Amino acid sequence: MIRLTFDPFDPGALLTEFAKGRSETGAVATFTGIARAEAGATVALELEAYPGFTEGEIGKIAAGAKARFGLDDCEIVHRIGRIAPGEPVVFVATAARHRRAAFEACDFLMDYLKSKAPFWKKEHGPDGARWVEPGDQDHADIARWDKETSR
Repeated sequence: MIRLTFDPFDPGALLTEFAKGRSETGAVATFTGIARAEAGATVALELEAYPGFTEGEIGKIAAGAKARFGLDDCEIVHRIGRIAPGEPVVFVATAARHRRAAFEACDFLMDYLKSKAPFWKKEHGPDGARWVEPGDQDHADIARWDKETSR
């Protein structure tokens, strides 16, 4: 399931629901991203997306992860709109028969969400607002998956 929401969410409740009734799944891995205050430089994070299009692109990323890692299932919940520091921004859960696949798929999904998903991110702070682009580390993180594919 892919869901974009303006509303805050509870990662624990999402995990409980995602893991329910999985008698053949051997592992569930999750990641929760939280908005940072950046030592007072950010008072709010704002994420914009195109409804329908953004979910479709994330769905393609998720389908790639399912095929690549043999996942039983995955779930992605991503906030949009204005988000306060300390609030969850993204929740990713993966279910697989074995832990390595669940962990690696979760990592893969986050790297692709951070660098390739069509979100527009702006940080608001005391000195105004600034758009945020993926950084060098984000590009390096995603490049390693491309290297592993070409082996």
